[in-house]
Order: sequence, then C-alpha cells, then structure tokens
Amino acid sequence: MKIQMNRSGTRSRTVDVRAPQTAMRKLMTALLVVALLGAPSIGFAGEAAKETGREGALGAAAALSSLVYGPVKLVYATGGLIVGAFAWAFTAGDTQVATKVFTRSLRGNYVVTPDHLTGERELIFIGRDVGSVEAGSAEAVTSSQTATEEKTDESGYDEMGW
Repeated sequence: MKIQMNRSGTRSRTVDVRAPQTAMRKLMTALLVVALLGAPSIGFAGEAAKETGREGALGAAAALSSLVYGPVKLVYATGGLIVGAFAWAFTAGDTQVATKVFTRSLRGNYVVTPDHLTGERELIFIGRDVGSVEAGSAEAVTSSQTATEEKTDESGYDEMGW
C-alpha cells in the first residue's frame, strides 16, 4: 500500500495491484522451469520419440481438419434431411426416394481421424448404401480367406483332418 498526496493536499491510499500478479508470475515461471528440468529428454527416447511425435502431429492435424470438415458435413447432412423430407412429401410418401437422399447425405464420416490422413481408412463424405459397403467388405474378407486357406480334399478336410 502506498500513501500519496492529492492535489488538494490530503493523503490518499493507493493499493498496488501488480504485487499479486508479479508473485503469481514468479510462481508459474518456477513451476515451468521445474517441469522442463524434470521431464525426460527427447534425446534419450530415440526412435520412440519420433514415432510419438508423428502420432501427436497426426492427431493435431486430424483435430484441426475436423474443425473444418465436421461443420461442413453437418450442414450437408442437415440439407439432406430437408431435401429428403421434401422428396418424400412431393412423391406422395415414396420412401425409396427419401431413403436414397437420406443415405447419401447422412451416412459417411463426420470426424477426420489420423487413419484418414495416413490413408489407412477412406474418408467418406457422401454416404453409401449399407449393402454396397457390406458387399465390398465381404469380398475383401473372402479374398483374404482364400489366400490363407489350406488345400482341402473332396470331403472338405485338409491333410490334417480338420
């Protein structure tokens, strides 16, 4: 607290509000220094640090991409709901027409993941029919099974009898 003289000659008390802020700043700086000194060094981690850094960067990129992609997809889906409702109404309740619009607009991905950025999974904006997605995955499963299947005889058993 400081005591100052006013223009009128009387004393006035002023409180220095910077003192608590300065103390808090010093405390936060000390905590940051302790945290940085106590943290393990990246140099000791080697390849694991590079992989962790890559995963972290992909996660951050996916999150930032989702901030743009997610709202765009939501607007598209909302528009599809409205158009699908009108299509159903104007076709006198034909659910096939509305279902096609709903499927194309509502299905698909709403969030970008690191797998989408690395190409391990496909980012689907416009939805697909359930049947076409299942048929594609069933073909993939069948092709992988035939590649790993052992040779069997006419009875359906392999050489081990299984």
